[in-house]
Amino acid sequence: MSAFRRIGKLTLATAATVSMVGLAALPAHSTVTDEAEPAATVSIDLLGINDFHGRIDASRDSAGAAVLAGAVTELKIANPNTVFVSAGDNIGASTFASASQQDAPTIDALAAAGLEVSTVGNHEFDRGFEDLKTRVIDRYSSASGADGADFALGANVYEKGTQNPALREYAIRTVDNVRVGFIGTVTEDTSTLVTPSGIADIDFGDELEAANRVAAQLSDGNDENGEADVLVLLTHNGSEATDCASVASEQSSYGQLIREADANIDAIFSGHTHMPYECAIPASDGTERPVVSAHQYGTTLGKISLDVDAASGEVLSADTELLPLTEKDANGDDVGAYPAVPEVQSIVDEALAEAEVVGSQEIGAISADILRGGEVPGEDRGVESSLGNTVADIHLWATSNEDFAGEPAQIAFMNPGGLRADLLYGQDGTVTYKAAADVQPFANTLVTMNMTGAQIREVLEQQWQPAEASRAKLHLGISKGLSYTYLEDAATGEHIQEITFNGEPLEESASYKVAVNAFLASGGDFFTAFAEAANHQDSGQVDLDATVNYFKAHDVVDPAELGRAVLAGTDWANVKLSTETIEAGQSLSVEVSGLEPGSQITASAFEGALVLDELPAADEQGIVTFVLPVDPQTTADSHELVISQVQREDIRVAFDVTSPSATPSEEPSESPKPSESPEPSQSPEPSQTPSETQEPTKDSSSPKATDQPQDSDHDLADTGFTAATVGIIAGVLLLIGIAIVLIRRRQH
Repeated sequence: MSAFRRIGKLTLATAATVSMVGLAALPAHSTVTDEAEPAATVSIDLLGINDFHGRIDASRDSAGAAVLAGAVTELKIANPNTVFVSAGDNIGASTFASASQQDAPTIDALAAAGLEVSTVGNHEFDRGFEDLKTRVIDRYSSASGADGADFALGANVYEKGTQNPALREYAIRTVDNVRVGFIGTVTEDTSTLVTPSGIADIDFGDELEAANRVAAQLSDGNDENGEADVLVLLTHNGSEATDCASVASEQSSYGQLIREADANIDAIFSGHTHMPYECAIPASDGTERPVVSAHQYGTTLGKISLDVDAASGEVLSADTELLPLTEKDANGDDVGAYPAVPEVQSIVDEALAEAEVVGSQEIGAISADILRGGEVPGEDRGVESSLGNTVADIHLWATSNEDFAGEPAQIAFMNPGGLRADLLYGQDGTVTYKAAADVQPFANTLVTMNMTGAQIREVLEQQWQPAEASRAKLHLGISKGLSYTYLEDAATGEHIQEITFNGEPLEESASYKVAVNAFLASGGDFFTAFAEAANHQDSGQVDLDATVNYFKAHDVVDPAELGRAVLAGTDWANVKLSTETIEAGQSLSVEVSGLEPGSQITASAFEGALVLDELPAADEQGIVTFVLPVDPQTTADSHELVISQVQREDIRVAFDVTSPSATPSEEPSESPKPSESPEPSQSPEPSQTPSETQEPTKDSSSPKATDQPQDSDHDLADTGFTAATVGIIAGVLLLIGIAIVLIRRRQH
């Protein structure tokens, strides 16, 4: 049982009378109380955030920077001995308003909100170590008026190949004459979470060794190397559990750190896993110390209250609390639980206005509209969508391409509720930065994990939501290579039928590397199988950055095909034939309806002798039409047309082929019909020689008839004159000759 007192949310009667103008004017950093009469016990409040990720604007339960500043200001009014700290990932994986401006608005807003000390998280290295060391730290210096290095502590970050610190290891704040030392460490997995080229000059060492080394240094009584009365560890590492028993017994580098950290370390702020917990964890000397993780995105403020003996610096007692920064109004909407600070709100407003300008930049192009599910895109989250599949493809690429430092993912999923806009082709297919950000506006980090085939089946079953869910079904986008068949109306746990991966059955006992966004990784939307998966790892990428990089790597992005998830059985489409009986040599018109728009089918007939595998995609009404040619030599019989789609059971439709109709005959000739016998030829005259004997007459209509003429007149050359014509001409010439002779005789 925790040794700490649990206290309710702090409420101050006097705070209600303080105007926000007065709140904003208060000093941002810790103050020193009257030194003339030091108190015997000093009460110090430590306020902490983690994994803020540039959530400067209010959105749902993320309160925004201005409300966060209001909470810090109000709590400092209650106890001026207050220090506001962070356990890392203040920047990176940010929403568009901050990310589009390299997180400068977040740095400015947190500095204005009074942030004093922070360790680095892995996302502080997103743009490389050089960017952190110069631009980021310099920006904090300018915005806060303090040493920017105190906002980027990293005791286990070393110059490459050495034990020389590459960042400041600790920072000290004096609170009412009590020196509070803050040690910063970051998960040693950072090298696998960011682009390798950006961290080529540094190493990430053991957190426990670094924390204990610096704690010993600050507790050795030597003022020359720094001394502190109270030590606080800010670690960008955490537990995936939220119950304290699991946190305390966790078998990981983090579990070892919180159990074995030097007993001089009095309190620990954690992060990285985005989990909320406040625990008392036994230290190496048997005493309990507070360990807090304040959820994520500025939803929660972690608070550790320490009562310290002013003379000895010994911590006498400790309390912990997680303070929600939003609450529900009468309409059930999230509103700030503290008044916003105008100075910080102006920073946010300016960033939002600038984001509109930055958002007009072009990042790539698409070949056609890429849409969410439903007749009106986005209205139906329970059906497969091209956008869902496309984003899953993008997330898979981001966690498996050659620049990805971790173990490559094999499968990716995308939740439909995370898609808030379509990618529209418009005039020329151009995609802007803002258009991409509007699709996934929550700036979720991408997380990889190990899942068995059985767990993947469970995830797919969980698309059919429990009774308490707001929607009956949420259809997950899935990456290329994974496909399955399902029954829509089935008992719980029996919807998913066959699952294949890269054309082979998914192995239930095999392990697969899966990528999802942080929302799904935590079991959001009742997809609890993701939360139960093993080896969750932050990929070091936010979904928007992954999308931008994907567009940069592809000249034109095509919509992902539909049909990765298909209904089992043969009722997935309707097939209509123009006729059920057709003559060989003619063509059959076919219409296939009831398809998903954009999906592809193939057709075959005559036992595979004819295959049509380049049919057009289904139109917006889900219809494909084509012509099936029937060869003239096709056997007159009953045949089948087979309609196929990936992962679906073939639809078979019968039709009959008949023989071609007889060709109409020509005008009858005088020749005998094939069924008649030819007339016998006459016997040759005695004066004829055998060679002059006439050949028997052939039947010209018979297939065996030759071109040999039957009439002797045809022995003449084919000049167009018949023998009778020649005789007439000869007779005329003869008469002319006789007339000439008679005329000459009369002349004599």
